Amino acid sequence: MAGGASVGVDFKDYYAVLGVPKAASQAEIKKAFRKLARQHHPDAKPGDAGAERKFKEINEANEVLSDPAKRKQYDELGANWEAISRARQAGATGGAGSPFGGFTGFGGAQGGNVRYEFHSTADTGEFSDFFRMFFGEEMTGAGGSTRTSGRTASGGGPGFEDILAGMGLGGNAGGSTSGSTGGRRAARPAPAATHEAQAEITLDEAYRGTTRLVEVDGKRLEITIPAGVDTGRRIKLTGRAPGGGDLVVVVRVQPDKRFSRKGDDLERELPLTLEEALFGCEVPVQTLKGRVLLTIPAGTQTGRTFRLTGQGMPRFKASGTGDLYVKAKVVLPTRLSDAAKDAARQFLDLVDQPDPR
Repeated sequence: MAGGASVGVDFKDYYAVLGVPKAASQAEIKKAFRKLARQHHPDAKPGDAGAERKFKEINEANEVLSDPAKRKQYDELGANWEAISRARQAGATGGAGSPFGGFTGFGGAQGGNVRYEFHSTADTGEFSDFFRMFFGEEMTGAGGSTRTSGRTASGGGPGFEDILAGMGLGGNAGGSTSGSTGGRRAARPAPAATHEAQAEITLDEAYRGTTRLVEVDGKRLEITIPAGVDTGRRIKLTGRAPGGGDLVVVVRVQPDKRFSRKGDDLERELPLTLEEALFGCEVPVQTLKGRVLLTIPAGTQTGRTFRLTGQGMPRFKASGTGDLYVKAKVVLPTRLSDAAKDAARQFLDLVDQPDPR
């Protein structure tokens, strides 16, 4: 731009961009920036030019308002912007080759004259003309590199994308992040801590799914445990821990007297009388779903196993169900009377049973 050309730059209300009052605290500004940055991040709205423009405006407003020195300068000069702009257009400043000329402005917000000079020829990248008029000189690093909203043009420190990465909003993964002015750096915010809790449930609860209250740093949280969970399963709840960290719940399923478990399958014993085993019968079998009738063939031996399809555990976060394996256990009568013993001997004399050994 030639030195005598006029510059038409509209005043930008950075407080309105972030939706905060002028008296907002740094914490309120930070909170508003995070919320809007998540909402309008280009990764969340790919191809949306409006969202990209809004994202740049949000970054620009935060760049100024999150830095006390820039914010003070903006607050003092902002009220006199129209007069300063007219003076600029009238040629009150020169400076061929500079997009801003040698602009000198005066603001009286604090009483007396406060002088601001800008003599930058650096390209400040994706920020607006209004921002460059105010802060163009501060966006150039000591080595002459140009700091933009998402990068450093000649290898300087990381920019806004790195700040966003520290908040989980995208950007570079490593290194420290740059502060809101050129030479200063701030440590990347430490990620919120991951907390771990234990949850003990019964086999019936594991079959149907359940809820538990766990206490983390004095805070009680209700968690949902899906059906099919087994001992040792780790359930991660993103952002549920105090401070916004993740909560990992380690599940333990209590031993059950009726069933043993192998993966999604269950096993149990089924006691049978001598008569039931010898002559066959139908006996009720308790499963976790309810009762079913199992047909026992005549001559069933101890250890014979029957498979009940689909009567096992539901598969964790998947379709289908395991099976139930029922193992017969023949229970012989005891405390026989003399008459019973005589009858048993007569019976056994009639039975042609080979030696099983």
